[in-house]
Order: sequence, then C-alpha cells, then structure tokens
Amino acid sequence: MGTSSSEETSGKLVVGTFLTLDGVMQSPGGADEDRDGGFERGGWSVNYWDETMGEMMNDQFAEADALLLGRKTYEIFAAHWPNVDTADDPVAAKLNGMPKYVASRTLDAVTWNNSTLLSDGVAEAIADLKEEREDVMMVQGSHDLIQTLLAHDLVDEFWLWIFPVVVGDGKRLFGDETIPAALELMSVETSSTGVQMLRYDRAGEIDYGSFALDDVAV
Repeated sequence: MGTSSSEETSGKLVVGTFLTLDGVMQSPGGADEDRDGGFERGGWSVNYWDETMGEMMNDQFAEADALLLGRKTYEIFAAHWPNVDTADDPVAAKLNGMPKYVASRTLDAVTWNNSTLLSDGVAEAIADLKEEREDVMMVQGSHDLIQTLLAHDLVDEFWLWIFPVVVGDGKRLFGDETIPAALELMSVETSSTGVQMLRYDRAGEIDYGSFALDDVAV
C-alpha cells in the first residue's frame, strides 16, 4: 500500500467492514455467520444499530457501483437479500440489482442475480476489473479476500465502522501480509451508541520519525 493504486487504475476499490475496537471483523451479525477457529462471540454488532447508522449504510451503498465478495460472505448475502422486499429497503434494492463479483475456488456457479464468479488468478482479475469498470467496487465482509487485496496493494479506501466492544480473538482486518501505508482520515460520524464510522483514503508512504534525543550522552 505504499503508492496509491488509483494512480495506476481509474477504478476505486473500497473495503467496507465492521470492526471491534480490537480489530476483529469476524461474524458481526450473528453467532453462526463464521465459527472458524472456534469463534464463539458472533453477533457483537447487532445491538448497537441506530437511525444514523441506517442512513449512513444507505448512503454508502448508494456510492457503490459493484460489489466484490468472498465465498462465505456471498453465501450469507445470497441467502438473505433476495428475500428482502426491495420496495421497503433501498439497500436490498441496490444489492439485488448491482453487479456482483465473487472470488472463490470452491464454488462452481453463482446464482444470485447479476453475479459473476472469479475462480482463478483473483488478484489479477480484480486489478483488471478496476481498469475495465472505472467506477467504485465495494468489498463487504470477506476476510480472506481482503487479505489477498491487501497483499497485492489493491485497496484504495477503507470505510470502517468501529464498535465499542472488544472480543479478544478472531479474524482481524489487517493481517501479516498487509503492505504498510499511510492513510488520511476523510470523514467521521458517531452513532448514538458510540459506533465510529470512519472513512480513510490513501496517503502514500509512512513518514517515519523518532522521538529519540540527538545529543544524549552515552
């Protein structure tokens, strides 16, 4: 993430995710969303939602032109959103209608409306999509896919919702293969329940320094 990939491609790839205060993104919406690693604290985001968060969610999805998902998140979304009445839910209407790209080596087909399977060379395929689409692709959930995107320097913005809970263990957003980079805070909103909704853009290389005194006698 040292140099912004938006300088090389005209499309924008946004990672939008819910996080605990200690950086865990695993299973925010329910106990059985993702129990990998014996995770038993799923559903930690559910009781913090308010009207401000709902409005922000609508606004963020309105900005997205396409959705990029890993297999697990795709299966969760595909089991839920097609069954929601789109007349009453603008997010459902947007998700059901928009182009969706699914990165998976195990799925044989994707049946949710307007979905395309990416099964081989995922990083290269997504880099090509950014050039071809020239618009905003949003990643939701999809921990394993995000690790691939971070390792290949493909993320342009982070839309992070940080919930006032700590869970101790679980899948974290930034894994060991994340390329170091500086970020710029573009906006922040706070819900009535203490959720911080942060938006970060790329800001080039980290500007390292030191607080060590120059003339300390040894």
